[in-house]
Amino acid sequence: MGHFEYEALTAAGRAMTGTLEAESREQAEAALRDMRLSVRSLTQTRPPAPRGRIGRSELLLFNEQLAAVARAGIPLERALRELSSDAGSPRMRAALQAVADDLEAGVSVEEAFSRRAGDVPALYGRVIAAGVRTGRLAEMLASLNRHLDIAAQTRRILIESLAYPVTILVLATAILGAMLAFVVPQFRDMFDAPTQMLPWSTQATFWLSDHVAILGLCVAGVAAAVVIAAVALSASPAGRRVKEAFALSFPGVGRVYRATLLGRFADALAVLVGAGCDLPAALRLAGGTTGQQVLRDDAEEMARRIEQGDDLSAAGDGCRMLPRFFLYSMTVGAARNELADGLYGLADMYADQARSLQGRLQAMLTPVLIVVLGAVVGLGIYSMFQWLPKSLEMIQG
Repeated sequence: MGHFEYEALTAAGRAMTGTLEAESREQAEAALRDMRLSVRSLTQTRPPAPRGRIGRSELLLFNEQLAAVARAGIPLERALRELSSDAGSPRMRAALQAVADDLEAGVSVEEAFSRRAGDVPALYGRVIAAGVRTGRLAEMLASLNRHLDIAAQTRRILIESLAYPVTILVLATAILGAMLAFVVPQFRDMFDAPTQMLPWSTQATFWLSDHVAILGLCVAGVAAAVVIAAVALSASPAGRRVKEAFALSFPGVGRVYRATLLGRFADALAVLVGAGCDLPAALRLAGGTTGQQVLRDDAEEMARRIEQGDDLSAAGDGCRMLPRFFLYSMTVGAARNELADGLYGLADMYADQARSLQGRLQAMLTPVLIVVLGAVVGLGIYSMFQWLPKSLEMIQG
């Protein structure tokens, strides 16, 4: 895939520059013509070096500002330009201006944001596209902000709970590794007895001392393999399903993650239904705003079956992510012509459930990790020093 920089004129005669990816120069020119741009120059360049995305706190602040601007009825392109001038970082400012340029050139909202996937999450473009399509942009952004805040709180709990035990574990591992590499070999020559006659922990200590360098390389290799596997899994829908399944099955965290996703889906679906969007389209858009592959698949399957004539109860058969209570509440709400209100109630329920689970997670995670850490460090110290009495006996003899 080639990387091209271009200079062009819009239909209104306004000069603009940008970058795009294409298989060839001809394909790049065709893409620019489809955007109704008159190309002045087109140059193939090296792809830019990968860089981190815009910080979550900065994106959350921008989201609040954009929701306030949307309530005032200001067009999206102008709103982005106005907000870009107040952006806290040059990266955020450049991304917003580039999105505004694309929107003025006729590019769709979702496509404009997806082109800045290195800066802004792809999910964000889908949320804004759904809000623009239904005329409920402010409500969609407010919903997203609420659930982003819950996700940020969960992340903060995990970091705070893991920081102390992980720090102690790293220090203990470094100390034990140094003792295995430099201290234990000094004592080995004291033993005249065959190694088989020594306690099992002493034999294990000597074995670890002989292989400490190899074990260190293995640990580093496993860590690198985990990082590479995570990046590779994120590159395809099937891989993302695997990562999501792991996150959902992880003790404690998985329940918070599930409740947050279901609350976000219910909130988005309520906004879309309340805006008069037909149910199949609302399901597809709400599934897209969650960013979760399995939930998107469930929403797509439900939309397809409803379009084929199935009722809500039958359309929900086979859903892997949506619980039966969620589907039953939707069925009852639709029967009473109160579907939007019922979905808002579900969103509040799952948001409250996520916060309650966060409290339990915070109360239990740190003590459990400290107990596990103590057991690991204690076993290491026991194995390291159990043979000292035997060595003292040999020295005295």
